[in-house]
Amino acid sequence: MNVALAQINYHIGNFSDNCKKIKDAIEKAKEKKADLIVFSELAVCGYPPRDFLDFTDFIDKSYNVLYDISELTDNIAVIIGSPSYNKKVKGKHLFNSAFFIHEKEIKQIVNKTLLPTYDIFDEYRYFEPNDEFNIIDFKGHRIALTICEDLWNIFEDGIYKINPMDELSKLNPDLIINISASPFSYIHDSERERILVANVKKYKIPLVYVNHIGAQTEMLFDGGSMVINSKGVIVEELDYFKEDFRICNIDNISSFFSHHSPSTIKKVSKIEKIHDALVMGLRNYFEKQGFKKAVLGLSGGIDSAVVLVLAERALGKENVLAVLMPSKYSSDHSVSDAIQLAENLGVKYETLNIQDVVDTFENTLQPVFNNLPHNVTEENIQARTRGVLLMGLSNKFGYILLNTSNKSELAVGYGTLYGDMCGGLSVIGDVYKSEVFELANFINKDEEIIPLNTIIKPPSAELRPDQKDSDSLPDYSILDKILYEYIELHQGPREIINSGYEETLVKRILKLVNTNEYKRYQTPPILRVSPKAFGMGRRLPIVAKYLS
Repeated sequence: MNVALAQINYHIGNFSDNCKKIKDAIEKAKEKKADLIVFSELAVCGYPPRDFLDFTDFIDKSYNVLYDISELTDNIAVIIGSPSYNKKVKGKHLFNSAFFIHEKEIKQIVNKTLLPTYDIFDEYRYFEPNDEFNIIDFKGHRIALTICEDLWNIFEDGIYKINPMDELSKLNPDLIINISASPFSYIHDSERERILVANVKKYKIPLVYVNHIGAQTEMLFDGGSMVINSKGVIVEELDYFKEDFRICNIDNISSFFSHHSPSTIKKVSKIEKIHDALVMGLRNYFEKQGFKKAVLGLSGGIDSAVVLVLAERALGKENVLAVLMPSKYSSDHSVSDAIQLAENLGVKYETLNIQDVVDTFENTLQPVFNNLPHNVTEENIQARTRGVLLMGLSNKFGYILLNTSNKSELAVGYGTLYGDMCGGLSVIGDVYKSEVFELANFINKDEEIIPLNTIIKPPSAELRPDQKDSDSLPDYSILDKILYEYIELHQGPREIINSGYEETLVKRILKLVNTNEYKRYQTPPILRVSPKAFGMGRRLPIVAKYLS
């Protein structure tokens, strides 16, 4: 039996475009004599559709696509993900389903059993879990059809009380097919492979796995669809961070290794994965929204430098505008470094001196400020002046403003609301400052694109004379490790202190993180590349008194 794996970049709610891509893949599979083509989880409507699922019209449009593509299944079978109605009176009114379509009919519907409701997932909000287990018989094969999370409860410490494959294995399947929407983080590809191989080795059944590709706002999907034979060997592996299509003969995979080269993601570093994911996320955000051009403030610092390079690679140099906005505190080398970078990339840049505008704001406020001494207020006025100018350019010319704040700054509140924290998309908001330096060095691996001085000079907001980030924050090499333990590893103050960090410093940092939650509620969407990003996957109250 020849099985086609269709790894496609879907667009949530864009039924006509999704349907065309699905149909094109079916026709391609038919030309290549495939017996069965497999698409990913909720492929018809895109993942995650969230509260669009509350609209009957949205579900009906999903069914219309299924009926449309069924006309192409006269001599090929299709497995594809889509929401389906729960016809029972009790329970949620929808299932997250896999449809088996053949001979122009929906022959069988398999519903997802394990509904993740943690981190970025919220499936039990919408779907009823499956409680019936059946096998699909096709072309002499008995297929155990599963949906994403259904294979993830394989180990003893699983979070669910049931393992769907334990139930399906009782029905003597000879092939597992898993359709998935498994999002990217820089550790998730290896974890995903470990889970899938563990299933194959436990049940001694080959596995076909098809994942999403592309970005859905902040959620990024890296692909990596694969076929694993019954010995636990990956014999086919599709590309990462791009659409792909592959056909595999299931009857002949038990003993051979793939003739395809191993996936590049297994050979690349964490930083290269992050780089590729951010470029894809940025490009898809613009393409799917119909945006063309981006603008950002280019300070001469490392954060805006990295974002500018990523934007140029994602959108093309002709679609990016860099804006230099020096004040009386800006150093000459910051301006020259920014100009050098823009020229290295061939990106257009403008220079808008903000000092006159800042002086006007301060003079206007002076009667109310009544000669109070300068403090962070005046620093924030400079940052907000830059935000106003950037948003003016955005409104006038239709640019989307790219936010350049990093994860370390967002964590401790080292940023100005309606100033440097404004924007339409946060590009590196899930990248710690120490990782930003790694990204800059990765970008420069073949040639000096980002000026060396931008990378080696002490980080500074340049909002007061001789200001350095280290005046307000500990060294990033220490700060980022404490933040990682608290945010990604969910370690409390006692555990972090016991791991070797100074008690006063730990308590200060955790207090900064928690008291600045209100700022993060007002940030733009953040491209997610880590196991725990700010935004939809980390939900904490603003008004709280824990560690604050």
